[in-house]
Amino acid sequence: MSLRTTALALAFVAGSALSAFAGEQYVDSSGYAASGYDVVAYFDLEQNKVGAPQPEAVRGNKAFTAEHNGSKWAFSSAENRDKFLADPAKYSPQFDGHCAYGVAQGGKVPGNPHLWRIIDDKLYLNITKNVVSFWEEDIPGNITTGNGNWKKGLESAAPSGSEIPQYDGPIGPTG
Repeated sequence: MSLRTTALALAFVAGSALSAFAGEQYVDSSGYAASGYDVVAYFDLEQNKVGAPQPEAVRGNKAFTAEHNGSKWAFSSAENRDKFLADPAKYSPQFDGHCAYGVAQGGKVPGNPHLWRIIDDKLYLNITKNVVSFWEEDIPGNITTGNGNWKKGLESAAPSGSEIPQYDGPIGPTG
């Protein structure tokens, strides 16, 4: 086997191994990631200060969808769908859409699209308003702990199969 063939074979095996450890996106009964809300639109909303509720999330539309990480995503416009497809890692919620505080605590529970915050250009979701208050007590520490838990094996664990508790709002995209 030539050096080039060996290098290509190793690259393929390494790539396959890495993709095997990619986590599955949290998808609720709507059948869409982020409950059918437009994950690109969050980046255009003005964030409120820690401790205050965030602006309302923007629902996606069934006319503007994309597939990524084994899940269907909905967007409010073709422009947002195209932005997502150009750089899904930028717009996808951290921890595959699971609750950021839950991951910091060592588990996978649903992320609520209405309980969001962007930190260092990354989208984080949480499960309930009460949990948001715990997460906001130490956002940097919770992110660090969550990232550690994610890398130690939580990412490859099965996604949450639960619905979002105390969910207030429509589920799924419009259209």
